[in-house]
Formats: sequence, C-alpha cells, structure tokens
Amino acid sequence: MEGISNGITYSDNCERCPDHEWPNEAKNQCALRDSEFLSYETDVVALVFPTISILLSLITLCIGIFTLFRNIPIVRANNRNLSFILLNSLMFSLLSVFLFIGRPVDITCMLRQIFFGIFFTVAVSSVLAKTIIVCVAFKATRPDSSWRKCVGVKLPYTVVLVCSSIQILNTVIWLSLSPPYQEYNLDYPGKIIIQCNEGSVLAFYLMLGYMGFLAAVSFVPAFLVRTLPDIYNEAKYITFSMLVFCSVWICAIPAYLSSTGKHMVTVEIFAILASGGGILGCMFLPKCYNILIKSEMNSTKKDKREGHPQIH
Repeated sequence: MEGISNGITYSDNCERCPDHEWPNEAKNQCALRDSEFLSYETDVVALVFPTISILLSLITLCIGIFTLFRNIPIVRANNRNLSFILLNSLMFSLLSVFLFIGRPVDITCMLRQIFFGIFFTVAVSSVLAKTIIVCVAFKATRPDSSWRKCVGVKLPYTVVLVCSSIQILNTVIWLSLSPPYQEYNLDYPGKIIIQCNEGSVLAFYLMLGYMGFLAAVSFVPAFLVRTLPDIYNEAKYITFSMLVFCSVWICAIPAYLSSTGKHMVTVEIFAILASGGGILGCMFLPKCYNILIKSEMNSTKKDKREGHPQIH
C-alpha cells in the first residue's frame, strides 16, 4: 500500500526515505530536502543586518578617533580610557553578527555566542564602572568625605575586569562541558533546518541573565543620580542606554523562544544591533553634540570655577 507512514515512504514496498530526503507528491520517489538557514543568497535581512552592523561599527570607530585627541573637560570628566574600552567592546559586539549569518557549522556556533557574550559583557561592565564612578564622584565632593579614597584610576578597571571575568568563567565552563554545535532539524516537511544547538541551555541563559543583571545594577544608581546638577553628569545617558538595553532584550527573549531556525537567528541579530546601537546613541551622541555644537561647555576655566568632579 502506497503512502503509509505520514507520507514519508515510496513504492509498493513502503520503504522509508533517508533523513536528508523527502517523498515527492506522487509518493514514488525520494527527493532531497531543501536546506534552510539565514543565507546571503536567499534572505534580504542577511544583507541588511551586515550593512547596519558595518555602519554602526564605523560610527563607533569615528567617535573613538574623534574623542581620542580631544583633551577637553567633557571628555576627561567621563573617564576617557573607560569610554574607549566601551567603544571597542561595542564595535566587536556589533561585528559579531557576521558569525550568525551563513550556513552554521560547529566552530561558528561556538564563536557566535562567545564573541557576543564576552564583548557585550565588557561593554555593560564599562557602563557599570561609569555608573559607580559618577556616584562616587558626587559623594566625594567634600574634602573630609571617606568616598575620596574610592576615587582612583584602579576602581573602574577593577570593576570591568571582575565583571568580565565572571562571564568568561561561565563561557569556559560552557565550552568545556556542553558547547554549542550544528544541528539538523528534520521536524518540518520537505526541508532541513540547519541551526545551532546551544548545547547547555542553562549556560546560554546564564550568559544573557548575567548581562541583564549588570544592566539592572547600572540602571538603578544612575537613575537615582540622574538629576544632580552638573553639566558633565552622564548618569542620565547611562539611565537611557540601560533602559534601551533591557527593553530590547526583554522583548527579544520571548520572540527568540517562540521561533526556530533562521527566524531565531534573525531575532538575536536584531537584539544585538538594537541594544548595541541604543548604548552607542544614548551614551555618545549627546557628548558629540556638546563637543561640536555647545563649545562653551568645553571651557576648562568654567569647569574649574564651578568645581565639577573629574575622573581621569
């Protein structure tokens, strides 16, 4: 009898088609399944996303080069070196989307999450370090304040190093015990969905959860000191950037869980670009505007006269 077993047999002998094949409409011959993954050749978004990634990366690079030679108070007051760390980590995070596009293989499945997770953690850790510096700087304005002992070059770098090391440790354990790998999803008629299995789902969500935790920790104190009267107070920028970051990922995770294959990859790429672009826009575009347009804010004499705290 022909066509038994849910339409995956052929001929009168009812022989089963191999996994990589599917019966034709007449149920008398097996044909190769179509492979589905996010491809440059067949998907428009696979061309749009890299374009956006390159554009944002170039903007990030231009901002870094522009501020590198600007020895002015508004740049120095917001810890210039920490800003460079943030810009570099953002740029590599944005460029990591190239690992998500194309036919998945074991090595790209591992590298895509590792690059994204580590560099984004460095970026969010840098924002957290900036938040701590802003809070400490305003607490240390009084000469007899005990907070003045916390103001120093080592504090922000220690925060970035410690916070990033925790994520790196999670990544090492993830790769050692259950790394991501290429997977063939045969549950859909007539096609093979080539996708990445995350290996340890727990490690994957620990990575995302840890970044969300750092973002939340950055958001709360920055929100509390956002209205302090200082022209160099970047707490309001941190507040908006972390608000954008958390909003994007809170919306993206349910969409990620309810999708599969290239649609799942599309959601993650969108979240990476939207959150990275949000941090870049909220943190640095207002500063560039102040540097270029409001040149009167860059007066060193005015900065000294008003007694604004600076962290170098």
